[in-house]
Amino acid sequence: MPMKTSDFNYDLPVELIAQDPLEDRSASRMMYMDKETGELKDEIFTEVIDHLREGDCLVLNDTKVIPARLYGTKKDTGALIEVLLLTRKQNDVWETLVRPGKKCKIGTEIVFGEEGLMTGKVIDVTEDGNRFIQFSYEGIFEEILDRLGEMPLPPYIKHKLQDKTMYNTVYAKNDGSAAAPTAGLHFTKELLEKISAKGVKIAHVTLHVGLGTFRPVKVDDVTQHKMHSELYIVEEDQAKIINDTKAAGGRVICVGTTSCRTLESATDENGILQPGSAWTNIFIYPGYTFKIMDGLITNFHLPESTLIMLVSAFAGKDKVMHAYETAVEKKYRFFSFGDAMMII
Repeated sequence: MPMKTSDFNYDLPVELIAQDPLEDRSASRMMYMDKETGELKDEIFTEVIDHLREGDCLVLNDTKVIPARLYGTKKDTGALIEVLLLTRKQNDVWETLVRPGKKCKIGTEIVFGEEGLMTGKVIDVTEDGNRFIQFSYEGIFEEILDRLGEMPLPPYIKHKLQDKTMYNTVYAKNDGSAAAPTAGLHFTKELLEKISAKGVKIAHVTLHVGLGTFRPVKVDDVTQHKMHSELYIVEEDQAKIINDTKAAGGRVICVGTTSCRTLESATDENGILQPGSAWTNIFIYPGYTFKIMDGLITNFHLPESTLIMLVSAFAGKDKVMHAYETAVEKKYRFFSFGDAMMII
C-alpha cells in the first residue's frame, strides 16, 4: 500500500491557528508524548526541563530570520513590486520570489526605499519562476535590510508582527532564514540556563530555513514528493558534543524539525555526526530509520505537510494523528506561534 498524503490530514478549526506570539515565550502549553506507549500529558513548556536528564544533549538551530520581505517600485513605471529573499548567492545576488512576477523580466530594475536606498536588477529567471536579483547599495546590506525589510511571516498568520525579535529565537545568530525554526521560539535565556545547570549539554547547529517549509505536498503518493534544498552547517566542536553524548549513553534531543534534518543529514551510517557544511533535501517520512535523534521538541504542524510526516516517522503515524486530534479537542494553539509538543 503506498503511503498517501491524505493519511496525514486532520481537521483544524481556523481559530486555533495562533496569530500572535505570547509575551512570555515559555508560558505556552506543551503536549508531552511517550514515544513508546503514545501516552499524552498536558503540561506548560517550562516543564520541558523535567524530561531532560543529566548527560543529555539539547540541539538548537541558531539560524536567524532576516527581514526578507521587501517592497519596491519598478524604475520605469513605478509599479509596486514585492520581493521575498530566498537564498543568498555570490556578489550580492539573491534568489527571490517576486510578485507580480510577470512584470519582472530579465533586465527589470527595482528601487527600494524612499531615497532609493537600494536598487535591484533581475539578471535571471529559474524554471519555476524565481528571479535572481543583483542588489546595489552603499553600506552594509544587513543594516539596509533591517531598515527596509519586513519579517516574512507564514501565509496563515494574518496579524502584523509588532516586535521583529519575536519571530527569532533568543539564541539566533547566523543570518539567512526566510522562516523561523519555530520550536525554539519557546525557549528563554533563563530556561536554557536552568537546563544547562541540570547537566544537560547544549549544542548548536545551523540550518537556514527556506520557504519550501510551507510548500504543500501536491502528490498523492508521499514518496514522489521532492523536497527543497537548504544549507546546513555543523561545526567541529558542536559535532563532538553530540557524538560524546551518544558515546556516553546520553540522549540527543532536537529542538525542531530543522535541527533533526541537519543531524540526520550529517550523520554517517555508523551513527557518527560529521562536521561540515552542505545542502540537504532530506525528506523524512514513516519508514525512515533515525540515525542519531532520540527525542524531539516541535510545534504542531500543517495538515499533509512534510513536517507532520517527519514527526510521524519518529513517533508513529497513528500515535501522532491521535495526538493532533487530542490537541484540537483541547484547543491547543497551532503552527508557528502556537504551542509545543515534546516526544521522547
